[in-house]
Amino acid sequence: MDLQTLTAISPIDGRYRRQVERLDGYFSEYGLIRYRVRIEVEYLFHLEQRGFVRLEKSAREALRALIDAFTPAQAAQIKEIEKTTNHDVKAVEYFIKSILDGAGAGAIKEWVHFGLTSQDINNTAIPLSWKEGIEREWMPALGRLLSRLEDLARTWKDIPMLARTHGQPASPTRLGKEFMVFVERLRGQVRLFSLVPYSAKFGGATGNFNAHHIAYPKEDWVAFGNSFVNERLGLQRQQFTTQIEHYDNLAAHFDTIKRINTILIDLCRDAWTYISMDYFKQRIKEGEIGSSAMPHKVNPIDFENAEGNLGLSGALLEHLSGKLPLSRLQRDLTDSTVLRNLGVPLAHSLLAILSIEKGLDKLILNMDALHRDLDENWAVVAEAVQTVLRREQYPNPFEALKALTRGADGITRENMHAFIDGLEVSGAVKEELKSITPHNYTGVVGEF
Repeated sequence: MDLQTLTAISPIDGRYRRQVERLDGYFSEYGLIRYRVRIEVEYLFHLEQRGFVRLEKSAREALRALIDAFTPAQAAQIKEIEKTTNHDVKAVEYFIKSILDGAGAGAIKEWVHFGLTSQDINNTAIPLSWKEGIEREWMPALGRLLSRLEDLARTWKDIPMLARTHGQPASPTRLGKEFMVFVERLRGQVRLFSLVPYSAKFGGATGNFNAHHIAYPKEDWVAFGNSFVNERLGLQRQQFTTQIEHYDNLAAHFDTIKRINTILIDLCRDAWTYISMDYFKQRIKEGEIGSSAMPHKVNPIDFENAEGNLGLSGALLEHLSGKLPLSRLQRDLTDSTVLRNLGVPLAHSLLAILSIEKGLDKLILNMDALHRDLDENWAVVAEAVQTVLRREQYPNPFEALKALTRGADGITRENMHAFIDGLEVSGAVKEELKSITPHNYTGVVGEF
């Protein structure tokens, strides 16, 4: 069968294609070829800037068009050349030379790929595509989700809610703060991500500019490489490499995204549980069906789909971060096939982010359920009562409240107030204790 969304093996290019198709410009075979062409052309421009080659206007315009308007048809031409070369980067080189021939600049075409090895192209093209894919697609989506979570947290900042530790009723909290927990965690990981540079390797066959130096021994090729990678490409050149880059910083990016995925799984599970506890209802979309057999079902499928995709993303990232920094001696080829999957875990993570946003937008706060849970769990004010009694130097207050509440069936407002009335404390203290309820015993947190 011909490849289409219905026949694609991976759901990324099949069922979920519409949600993540913007990533194809960065991580598809077309995207990889496009970035390789871009690096080769930028290298020619840098050679011209340093006086090694002179580009006529027609050649410069033809080359600039390869960066600004590279097409899938041109990528297909390169793939056709590759059928003969059986080498993907060499096919790119020959294609660019043909463009120069067509622009009447064949005399300078041997400056294409001058002194380079294929990894000088791959280990700049891939980090650049990763950087731009992250900055233009994945990070903005995560930023929108963060903003949505923060908006919900502010909306719900004063909503009291029964907390549950170990699944059991615990000291009350506020719904908004519980969502701010995830905002803080995600922000922290985004900050860590921003501290890790997008690294690149550029230094010839084994990292020493051997070919460059033998041709032009008086040129400072290290400075040239630093200028090309750091200034022209906006990456950070590694100074001491083998044929390939270290991949340590790329692995650090993977590990940070993996932690972000883990935080989002935690969010999905909490949201799923709140829905199951009836703290949230879900907006119904006309025509949707929750179960093929049970007409009443409105399932939290967005959070479930997100959790599944986050798990897949994390598993792939785990392999990438563990495998890529390992290579035999100056290089083996195991990184090549692995790097072609760079966009897959990012796509699963992006899918999850979009699903979580969708799920959050369906949530309808059910105040009755939250209030009911608080009203039915007066035992949770025991911490407050025993703490005030400690302040008053009352003997053994913890033990007294433990005897009253631990394992007790149905501690009510009346039970608690009867206990307080029996305490040998002042009337003022008794009134203070009676003013504490599961609804107002929610503590204090910082502003948000």
